[in-house]
Amino acid sequence: MTINRLAPSRSLWRQGWQRLLKNKVAVVSGVFIILLSLIAYFAEYLAPYSFDTTDMSRILEGPSLDHLLGTDSLGRDLLSRIIYGSRMSMAVGVYSAIISFILGSVYGAMAGWFGGRIDALFMRLIDILYSIPTVVLMILVKIVFDEFQFFSDPETKALTSVLAALSVVGWMTLARVVRGQVMQVKQSLYIEAARAIGAKSHWIVIKHIFPNILGPIIVLLTFQIPSNILFESSLSFIGLGLQPPFSSWGVLASAGWKSLRAFPHLIIAPGVAMFVTMLAFNFLGDGLRDAFDPKLKK
Repeated sequence: MTINRLAPSRSLWRQGWQRLLKNKVAVVSGVFIILLSLIAYFAEYLAPYSFDTTDMSRILEGPSLDHLLGTDSLGRDLLSRIIYGSRMSMAVGVYSAIISFILGSVYGAMAGWFGGRIDALFMRLIDILYSIPTVVLMILVKIVFDEFQFFSDPETKALTSVLAALSVVGWMTLARVVRGQVMQVKQSLYIEAARAIGAKSHWIVIKHIFPNILGPIIVLLTFQIPSNILFESSLSFIGLGLQPPFSSWGVLASAGWKSLRAFPHLIIAPGVAMFVTMLAFNFLGDGLRDAFDPKLKK
């Protein structure tokens, strides 16, 4: 006589993680992002030179053994500036995504949970903001924030103004996604059971709803981080983002554009760094979406 044993149940997160590990492109992209984050964090130890060390005798040199990616117009090592620039670009991308996550999650959860007039009011505000072109909105927020912030340190002032500009743009899409997910999940039976036993609204949202909608939110964040890096580079390129002596990939690309024909290595190196990083985030986002989407489960 044989006894049929039931296979042990696996949680949605565990199943998604196992499916993600089978996606080699997503895994390689995740490893690359982790390595890039470590390089950015330990930039001062890994860079062969300081980002502001000048050598006027070696201005605008091409790649060599001493300077693997060449030097810029002030004789600064380009590889070192790209390594230091990864710290600023990754910080802008990640921090602005975290701020957008907090704002969008709270805003979208309130709209989806309460519904009715509150939902209509909240969504009309987002529609108004969406009607303003993205670049114009970022420029307006940055200009206003530069006028009213109280930071005396130039680096902190420049970084916080860029973060504010990117966060104001990024939270709206996240708020819409969270609102839709909350409106869908709040109709579930376990939410009705929590209401029946007298659980408070904020506890239900935090304890029962958010853990079940984190999958789509995390996937969206992986796409938003490279978008923020690109937006920061665009602002720096047109002179409204971070500016020298600060080193970010956008600053380096803006400086290299001025001498594209004569010294193409100045823009190729930061351009390739941005391209590979954004490609890795997009591959990781695709892998996460395929892994945690129940509709794609085999």
